[in-house]
Amino acid sequence: MAFTPELIAELEILALFNLSSTQEGIKVHHTASPSAVAAAQRLHDKGLISQADGGYLTSLGLDAAEHAQALLTILDVSQTA
Repeated sequence: MAFTPELIAELEILALFNLSSTQEGIKVHHTASPSAVAAAQRLHDKGLISQADGGYLTSLGLDAAEHAQALLTILDVSQTA
């Protein structure tokens, strides 16, 4: 499996969520980039977020966002240097 542009866009949406509060969601406005709008729709279709334009993380989405954000932290060498 490869990191496709679609998967990267989904990871970018998951990275927007504040993991310290399950009561805080996001909104992907219709004026956002087409790739962000499509990524939010795909995440909703996969059952990771509650609305097609963002909303809240589902329990599966919370797991995915935690992993995505952890991966970003590990790979972002500028934070560890």
